[in-house]
Amino acid sequence: MATNLAIDPDLLDRALEVSGEKTKKAAVTMALQEFIARRQQRKVLELMGKLEWDQSYDYKAERTRK
Repeated sequence: MATNLAIDPDLLDRALEVSGEKTKKAAVTMALQEFIARRQQRKVLELMGKLEWDQSYDYKAERTRK
């Protein structure tokens, strides 16, 4: 899907430099992937302390379950 974007050229140059990517497209793709991953990680972190842990759960026994 072709999309035209007005991206700050200085930001794009810095992204190319720090990412090590050879093309602008690759640098933007990597930046978007990292952005999405970080946002998803933040959602997981928000669950910390909110989930109840079953103290009787034996993860080692579950490894051998068939």
